[in-house]
Amino acid sequence: MGTIYQSIEMLSKEKGIDPQVIIEAVKDAILVAARKQFKTNEELVAEMDEKTGMIQIFGVKKIVAEVTDKLREISLNDALVQDPRAVVGGEVRTKLRTEALGRISAQTAKQVIMQKVREAERDTIFSEFHNRVGELSTCTIKRVEGQDLICDLGKTEARMPKKEQSRLESFNIGDRVRCVIKSVERSGKNSGVILSRADCEFVKRLFEQEVPEIYDNTVVIKACAREAGERTKIAVASRDRDVDSVGACVGMKGMRVQSIIRELRGEKIDIIEHSEDPVAFATHALSPAKISRVAILDLGSKHMEVIVDDSQLSLAIGKKGQNVRLAAKLIGWKIDIKSEEEKRQEVELQMASLTNSGAPVSVLIDFGLPEAVAEQLLAGGVATVEKLGSMTPEQIIAVPGVGSENMEKIGEAVNAYYGTPYEAAPEAVAAGESPAEENGPPAE
Repeated sequence: MGTIYQSIEMLSKEKGIDPQVIIEAVKDAILVAARKQFKTNEELVAEMDEKTGMIQIFGVKKIVAEVTDKLREISLNDALVQDPRAVVGGEVRTKLRTEALGRISAQTAKQVIMQKVREAERDTIFSEFHNRVGELSTCTIKRVEGQDLICDLGKTEARMPKKEQSRLESFNIGDRVRCVIKSVERSGKNSGVILSRADCEFVKRLFEQEVPEIYDNTVVIKACAREAGERTKIAVASRDRDVDSVGACVGMKGMRVQSIIRELRGEKIDIIEHSEDPVAFATHALSPAKISRVAILDLGSKHMEVIVDDSQLSLAIGKKGQNVRLAAKLIGWKIDIKSEEEKRQEVELQMASLTNSGAPVSVLIDFGLPEAVAEQLLAGGVATVEKLGSMTPEQIIAVPGVGSENMEKIGEAVNAYYGTPYEAAPEAVAAGESPAEENGPPAE
């Protein structure tokens, strides 16, 4: 029977489990089988002989002065018949015949042993890997189960579900791949180690390997947004004013980032400079599109509006909305993108509704224009700041009721809208002359 110990030793080495855990599992399994075979509720214990490997089962009864439970208690007189040294408070053990355990009992014992071993294995895996979540690891593809890949991590098998794989990648059995340890499940159908090549953490770990400045914490990865197999946007910031964060990640002639793109099978990567200012961050995040201006609609709920030139609208939105979706995820704001034409139409509709309802001309007033002047402009057909900015001084003065004395205020309002300081010559305006800057809309 020494082979039992050998089998337990082999199993403990293979699964990485303490041999004592397997011995206890075997004892518990034999007890379950014995209770099922003997159909008894009495107290049973199992003991393993270390020399022979034999497992003995004993029925245990407590020695009492007066018996109230015949299955679990025995009187002192009856106990003295079996053991002359018996005393009240002690116990008497009666050996049961393990030969009586049949085939069904043996099958029950086997199931219990395997269940206990699996539980012990799960606990061992969890204790070893739960502190390694987010770590980059190299594994070998062992087999395919449905759409999931089963990988060999050395001491254990790990699973890479379909959703954690990039659509650009396909692997064969025996391939060695790099992936990140995403999570460790202790129970459930997919218990064990879950690997990923689609998670943002995978890209971060690759940058740490390729960029020494990130590894030594000179450059910090602030945020990352990814759609695996399509595009990744990563925001970086430098802790050293002499180190260019984006340049460090791109590398000489793009060598560093190209190495990561090869690992990701050609996935596009946008490296963006992080900024604490949400407007500047949004402008960077929406690259390669060029942004005209950004307006924060609601600071509390993090909602902003981005205006782009008509030719840049499709580039800013991206294929199936991917560019703006990733940018919003990266900066953590809700982004509404509109073209200049859409914004102009929207403002005109607002102005028309305000005019029809008799409400004050708030849009023009918001940029510092006196209400009386705004109403005169509206009556003359000038409903938006954009239209006002596109007019020459002569055209503005020609609007009834405006006059040259209001030109400076109008210039300040237009430049406030476009975000540039007003620098008109007061003498030229007073004389009704046309400064060169007033020809057409101011530069953005």
